[in-house]
Amino acid sequence: MQNLEVWGALVWHYPWLMPKIVLVEGDITRQSVDAIVNAANSSLMGGGGVDGAIHRAGGRSILTECENLRASRYPDGLPTGQAVATTGGDLEARWVIHTVGPTYAKSEDRSHLLASCHVESLRVADELGAETMAFPAISTGVYRYPVEEAADIAITTVAETRTTVREVRFVLHTAGAYAVFERALRTRSGPGR
Repeated sequence: MQNLEVWGALVWHYPWLMPKIVLVEGDITRQSVDAIVNAANSSLMGGGGVDGAIHRAGGRSILTECENLRASRYPDGLPTGQAVATTGGDLEARWVIHTVGPTYAKSEDRSHLLASCHVESLRVADELGAETMAFPAISTGVYRYPVEEAADIAITTVAETRTTVREVRFVLHTAGAYAVFERALRTRSGPGR
């Protein structure tokens, strides 16, 4: 904890309430973190893209826990913007935090739902005691959210959310997505910030 004097007032700065943000180009299933975030579909039963890759790499135990969640807490599926955790199964990560991102629509602003995916995932990570976690670029695949908008929302939301998570990695599957997230992070942490 650091104390700072600002305009004659003593302000306590708690650096652990703002995670270090790191960008990685690579495979989210190979990240050595406490929790990885799955860009899931509402069924929680796996699918394509990141969701399918996590289910394949993590093994049957993730699907079993997802089936139990569907049978108990989410019979109609996980709502968009919410998050829930399962075991990490065979992954290096201890947990998988599943969240359902919004489908992009030019006619309707759904940015609050994409922001909620990040806030709720961080909340679940805090409840689990995770200190490190990795996010994919939620909703930018089959849900068609423009990467530029998604990157701004993701970086800003994580930077502004109070959490005990020390490090958040954004694991981007392509060099193009990495470059977009890098611009968003540089803009966010530019001069005077």
